[in-house]
Amino acid sequence: MDQLKPSPPNSSPLTPLRFLERAATVYADCPSIMYNSTTYTWADTYCRCLKMASSISSLGIRRGDVVSVVAPNIPAMYELHFAIPMAGAVLNTVNLRLDSRTISVIFRHAQTKLVFVDYQSEPVVLEALYLFPPNCERPLIVLIAEDDESGILSLKSDLHGNYEEMILNGDPDFDWVRPESEFDPLTLNYTSGTTSLPKGVVHSHRGIFIGAVDSLIEWSVPKEPVYLWTLPMFHVNGWSYAWGMAASGGTNVCLRKFYAAAIYAAIHKYNVTHMCGAPVVLNMLSSVPDRKPLEKPVYILTAGAPPPAAVLLRTESLGFVITHGYGMTETAGLVVSCTWKQKWNKFPAAEKARIKARQGVRTAGMTAVDVIDPESGKSVERDGKTLGEIVLRGSCIMLGYLRNPEANAKAMRNGWLYTGDVGVMHPDGYLEIKDRSKDVIISGGENVSSVEVESVLYTHPSVNEAAVVARPDEFWGETPCAFLSLKEGVTEKPTEKEVMAFCRSKLPHYMVPKTVVFKEELPKTSTGKIQKFVLRELASAMGSITRSRM
Repeated sequence: MDQLKPSPPNSSPLTPLRFLERAATVYADCPSIMYNSTTYTWADTYCRCLKMASSISSLGIRRGDVVSVVAPNIPAMYELHFAIPMAGAVLNTVNLRLDSRTISVIFRHAQTKLVFVDYQSEPVVLEALYLFPPNCERPLIVLIAEDDESGILSLKSDLHGNYEEMILNGDPDFDWVRPESEFDPLTLNYTSGTTSLPKGVVHSHRGIFIGAVDSLIEWSVPKEPVYLWTLPMFHVNGWSYAWGMAASGGTNVCLRKFYAAAIYAAIHKYNVTHMCGAPVVLNMLSSVPDRKPLEKPVYILTAGAPPPAAVLLRTESLGFVITHGYGMTETAGLVVSCTWKQKWNKFPAAEKARIKARQGVRTAGMTAVDVIDPESGKSVERDGKTLGEIVLRGSCIMLGYLRNPEANAKAMRNGWLYTGDVGVMHPDGYLEIKDRSKDVIISGGENVSSVEVESVLYTHPSVNEAAVVARPDEFWGETPCAFLSLKEGVTEKPTEKEVMAFCRSKLPHYMVPKTVVFKEELPKTSTGKIQKFVLRELASAMGSITRSRM
């Protein structure tokens, strides 16, 4: 057998781009995209992507060049997930909420050659180009217009056409550019979650292919689902479901903006079966007053922050079926999932929600997941109590950070990707996140999990959002500081002391917040992650607590 080696018939590079090719055959007449009054079939989408890839290539874009997209969840954003790499380029989707300075930094670091920009984001992108140094080459700009909106087109010299015109002028028989190696780069995503220092994460065709298929298997996605885009496609490419929906022949229901009323309207109009979103989306859906349960179940995959059990319970009571997972920009999607066991169905709803709040076990496509002691490098006890750092290994892991060898050396060592997340391993082998390493509060020598405190705060009947960070304390070093927003319609607002008393009845004394701050809304990223670094700055600005004990 040692004479049998890889050969052309058995070693074609894996790439998710072939999902679209297949969908155009299997699901040719089935709807691929629905948006307002527009409907495309999979045959339409394949043809449009080929024509766009042709037009991109005609601009001089070559293999390995970076092409950026600044757009919401609209048809063009979905199509460009295929069209850009089909031209041999690397796809870079940019967070809509970033300011012009940060976008300018990303464009320059990525050495972007071409930018597709939605008309609503054109001003901030043009401002980002103004910030380029005089001797720095600016990328070409292509405008994605909508209906009668044409954008301001203030930089004529940088504008190079209109999105639909490029498709109109493209070649439907274009021979799209296949990867030479399955390790060729496919995407470049910049981290911008709860940290203020973004890094460029590069993923390969192979990693995305395996991640996309793995995500479909783990979530048990059937053929031809109706998928509502409530997760921004610019956030880790929609956890790789941008490609996964082509593999399953799904219908992509696009939403430019999503809020509770729009989501419920889309679910009813399109008979939505699946959607993804951060816990903030669950909170949004479950906080609508007097909301009646759904007529049919809708499956939701949630991740991005540990969801409080109380929020899971409220959301599932409305007819949503929630799967909880864990991933990072560095993993291109979810690689840990709270895989459900049939025996758990007999438990009371509250207990099921508590179990579902855990992150779970590695998906089938991952090699290994562990929680290790950062000093010894050994696995922690499987007791659900001993804290350690979560580490990952598998095909979905990034190639690395672009032009950042120091960050690569720090994150990928000893055969693992070190996540920076703190968690525990339960006796049944299921993982549970307790905090980001930088978010653990050390009070009087005791480790306080902000996630655990937040989970208790979410059970308070008046609390809508909760985030806990450290505040300096002269006696204890630091103590928990809770930032809260309240539900709409709350008539009797709780006081700071009442919230503390509520927590004291459910938590050890040292974990009870010593400061409670009420805000209209907590600062969040575009994907719903609460920006704790902003809240840490606010807590630090309050100064140190000077009283000796509480």
